[in-house]
Amino acid sequence: MFGRPKEFRGLAIAPIFDSAQESDLSYLTLDQAFDASGIEITETSDSGSVPELKLENKLDSPVLLLDGEELVGAKQNRVVNLTLLVPAMTTTVIPVSCVESGRWSYRSDNFERTDRTHFARGRAKKMASVSRSMRQSGSRRSDQGEVWSEIDRKFSVMDSESNTSAMADMYQDAAPTLEEYVGELEPETRQVGAFYFLHGRLVGMDLFDKATTYANLNGKLIKSYAIDALESAPVDRQRASLSEALRFLEVIEGGQWERYDSIGMGQDHRLLSGHLASAALAVEGRLVHLSGFVTEQAPSGYRPGRKRRRSL
Repeated sequence: MFGRPKEFRGLAIAPIFDSAQESDLSYLTLDQAFDASGIEITETSDSGSVPELKLENKLDSPVLLLDGEELVGAKQNRVVNLTLLVPAMTTTVIPVSCVESGRWSYRSDNFERTDRTHFARGRAKKMASVSRSMRQSGSRRSDQGEVWSEIDRKFSVMDSESNTSAMADMYQDAAPTLEEYVGELEPETRQVGAFYFLHGRLVGMDLFDKATTYANLNGKLIKSYAIDALESAPVDRQRASLSEALRFLEVIEGGQWERYDSIGMGQDHRLLSGHLASAALAVEGRLVHLSGFVTEQAPSGYRPGRKRRRSL
């Protein structure tokens, strides 16, 4: 069930509400795990490895990491490459991308969580490149050069600077404005996800298995889209349309999904179809997280068309 879009300064969201019984799968979000002092994230060794980190879950509950969540510290800041559900009482090597190209020296032993994710346009490109990597080699690596290039582009259009090219610095520069977006676009009761529109054009969506998860992650997601909304608005500004969101879902449902065993619990489903990139994590047949983006290569006025329906 969808709610009416609500808009603030170029960013509109159309809420998605839970229309069925909420998932009984028990887990903690990354922030909740840090609050419980039950998680430790470090470099994989003293020398480190750019595309990998080591996560020790000391809790008796699985921990959910969201695609794009940023971790800061150690030898350089990273973002998580895909949504993962890390089992309880395990140590797992997780795939990441660097978002601070100008530093490779220890700032701290452990990583800390942040209140943000990779900005939406960068997250979309990373999702597509990780999907291609999984298809071609079975790895979960991104196109690291593309990640850095997109961050450089973002610094330029945001008129922001960083001594180490750290994505965190551009977020810090925009922090007061981004907090306004979060305050204006708070989650609603029983909201489990949203479609996100920038200046009237659908750019992405996130859907979770329970409202509490979405509520915990709403602020991070809002900021990731809001910082893109701060770029120059297009001349052909439109109004957010639920019909566009429904067509987007039709493409997802009718797409040719590829399934992989996840790092951690469940299965990772990936879809690359024309101007769309999507990913889903499912555990024991239950959808935990579904996300998708209309990629930037889509021509102006692009609208997803109809395709044969096919379930995950």
